[in-house]
Amino acid sequence: MPATPPPTADTPHAIRRRNLARVLRAVAAQGPLSRSAVAARIGLTRAGVAPLVEELLRSGLLVETGRAAPSGRGRPGSELAVSAHGPAGLGAEIGVDHLAVCAVDLRGRVRARVAADAANRQSEPGPVLRRLSALLAEVTARIAAEGLRPAGLAVAVPGLVARGSTTVVHAPNLGWRAADLALGLASAAAPGHGFDGIPLTVENEANLGALAELRWGGDGAEPPGAPANFVHVSAEIGIGGAVVVDGQLLRGARGFAGELGHVPVYPDGRRCDCGGRGCLELYAGERAVLRAGGITPEGAAAAHPGPGARTALLARRAAEGDAAAVGALREAGTALGIALAGAVNLLDPQAVVLGGALAGLAPWVLPSLERELALRTAVAADPSRSGGPKVTVSRLGADGPLLGAAHAALQAVLDDPLNFRAPAHSPRD
Repeated sequence: MPATPPPTADTPHAIRRRNLARVLRAVAAQGPLSRSAVAARIGLTRAGVAPLVEELLRSGLLVETGRAAPSGRGRPGSELAVSAHGPAGLGAEIGVDHLAVCAVDLRGRVRARVAADAANRQSEPGPVLRRLSALLAEVTARIAAEGLRPAGLAVAVPGLVARGSTTVVHAPNLGWRAADLALGLASAAAPGHGFDGIPLTVENEANLGALAELRWGGDGAEPPGAPANFVHVSAEIGIGGAVVVDGQLLRGARGFAGELGHVPVYPDGRRCDCGGRGCLELYAGERAVLRAGGITPEGAAAAHPGPGARTALLARRAAEGDAAAVGALREAGTALGIALAGAVNLLDPQAVVLGGALAGLAPWVLPSLERELALRTAVAADPSRSGGPKVTVSRLGADGPLLGAAHAALQAVLDDPLNFRAPAHSPRD
C-alpha cells in the first residue's frame, strides 16, 4: 500500500512533520551541514531545528559526522549527513530489450545494480515481471547485507501510465494494454520475496528521466540539477518526452503529458501505429534512424542486443564519416527540432535536455535540431532576449530513467520522514 500522505492542516503535528521533511531534504541535497547551516537554509532558528534534528538522528535517517568548521562565535557543532543505512529507493526499468534494477540511498549513491538483456517486445507482462522480480530479489538481498531496506519501488516503463495508478494503459513498443503492474508483480514474486507493504509507483520512463535530471543532471556546476523549467526528450526504441514546470512534472489530466514521439512533424507523412500520420517517432525513433542509416533494424537487434547497442553502432559509423549514418542523424535532428519548436513556443522553457540514446548521438543531431529551433521559435526572434532555450545533453545518458525511478521511490521518506523507521539493529556511520 502507498505510504500515508503527510497531513496538510496547519496543526502543530502537521507543521512538525513538514519541518522534519524540510530538514531531511536540506541535508540530503546539500549535506554534510551544521545545525546552523540547516537552520539558515530552511528559515528556522537553530533552537527550532535542534529537536527536529534529534528526532531524525533517533530514527536513523541522519548521522553526525564530526566537528563542523568554526564560523563566527561559539563552539563549532557537529556536521549532519543522511545515513548510509536505513531507507533505500528501489528503481526498476522495463525496456524493450532489457531489464534493470538499482537501489539508491538517501545520499544519492547507487548501492546495488543489476541488468539483463531481455527480448520484451510483444511479450506478455507475466514472464517479463517474473524476470524483473528475480532481479528485484537479488538487489534487495544485496542492500539488506549493508543495513538498508526498501522504502519504495518505482518502475519505469516505455508507455502511458494512468495518473495515480499502477496500470500501464498502453505501451506500444512492448505490446501491452491495461497491464496492472501491482497485480503482476504480486503474482510474479517468488515465495519470500514479495513486496507487500512497500509503496509502488509506476511511471513513464521519460518522466522519470526528467526527475533524475532535477536531482543529478545539469551542466556539472554546483549544486547539481537541471533548471526548474525544461523539456526533457529521450530516445531508445521510441521517443519519450517530459515537461518540468517550476520543478514539477507537468502530468496532464490523465497523466499522459509529454508524448512527444507522437507529435506530427510531417502531417501528410507515413501512417503511425498510433493511428496518426507523420509522427516524430517515424523519423527520429531508433528503427527509423537505423533504416535511414542503411542498417536493418532486425539484423542490428540480433547482432547488437542490449540497451544503446544499436545507437552506439550508428554513432560509430557517423564518427567514421559514413554518409548514410550522418545524413540519417541530421534528418532525425531536423524532425526533433520541428517537434520541439511547438513545445518551446508553448512553454518557454529555460532548457531542452537530450537524454537516453540522444545523448550519445548529440554531435550529429544537435546542429540540425538547433537550426530548426532558431527558425521556428518566436522567442529566438525576440530582440530583447539572447535567444531560445539552451539545448543541453544529459550527463546521465541512458541511466536517467532507472536513477529517476530509484529517487522517486525514496520520495515518501523525503516527504514525510515519520513514515519510515530504521530497524533497531541498523548500523550507524
